[in-house]
Amino acid sequence: MTSGSANGAGRLTAAEGLAPIEAAMRAPLDRIAIAGPGADDLRDFYGMVRYHLGWADANFAPAMMPTGKRLRPLLLLRCAIACGGDPVAAAPAAAAIELLHNFTLVHDDVQDESAYRHHRETIWHRWGAAAAINVGDALYAIAHDALYALAEPPANLSPARVLTLARDFDRMALRIVEGQHLDLSQEGEWGGGEARYLEMIAGKTAAIMDFAARAGATIAGADDATIAACGEFGLTLGLAFQIRDDMLGIWGAQGVTGKPAADDIRRRKQSLPIVALDERADDATRAALRRFYAGEPPLDEAAVAAIIGLLDRHEIADYCQSRADEYHARTRLALDQLAARGATVDGLRDYLALLEGRAH
Repeated sequence: MTSGSANGAGRLTAAEGLAPIEAAMRAPLDRIAIAGPGADDLRDFYGMVRYHLGWADANFAPAMMPTGKRLRPLLLLRCAIACGGDPVAAAPAAAAIELLHNFTLVHDDVQDESAYRHHRETIWHRWGAAAAINVGDALYAIAHDALYALAEPPANLSPARVLTLARDFDRMALRIVEGQHLDLSQEGEWGGGEARYLEMIAGKTAAIMDFAARAGATIAGADDATIAACGEFGLTLGLAFQIRDDMLGIWGAQGVTGKPAADDIRRRKQSLPIVALDERADDATRAALRRFYAGEPPLDEAAVAAIIGLLDRHEIADYCQSRADEYHARTRLALDQLAARGATVDGLRDYLALLEGRAH
């Protein structure tokens, strides 16, 4: 392991974490040369990329707009620090994680027909689905460009180690796409229940957090057992994260989440609350739920209110919270394993506490 540079007990302030991530995210975009007869169109294209990332307004003027919390790259940096690594050296991999995550978001917005993200219009809603697909594809390529910077100072990883991480990165990306396919293929269908749901989110959501945690430990030079414990931390945290996300998709406040309350129901999304209700309810309730979910979205407000009533009657919010708590308990066990192996886990405990209490 190398010596870390975080302040006190492996902790990382937001500024310390985000500054190298943002710099490493911008670097591959800043390297792109735009010239020739199509230069104006390409400037608009990369303006859309920057708009999605929160670096430009809708007219493509530089701006600092609302973005995600960069949770996945921060997880990578915290795992690197916990294993004695330098967060600045790990920043290219953290940037790659965030850029890849944003590739999935742009495409998800098209597939889900989501009009807003972070209180701003989504790419497809403002400029069309074709443009959004291209923006997502660009983010996928730019993510790899960021990752390959691990072979350069200050990380200076060997080409063999960068190749190993890149292969794992692509396998993780495939797991995300598999999870998205399972999610889309379930729309309008019933069956598979919670087991299928968990398999879906293990790919769609948890795979990237699993990779982020393992990559941070790998870049820090951790041994295989420590890397595996970091992966368990990321995987179980990711599963709990998606369950919490599903709860917020129904019971979250629009002013906090940036999306209309109960929007997942309105779009007939089969998130965990709906899957759990279908599995746990009596025959009459199950039949009513499936009638509401038949046909094309969106549901009207009366139907949304009726479904929320069914969820409340069967205490589904409490059930979903109990499932999230189970995964958080496994996350704490992984932290104990890391501490026993000499990792500095205070920063990871802070990270877990942040995600447990999140409202968006």
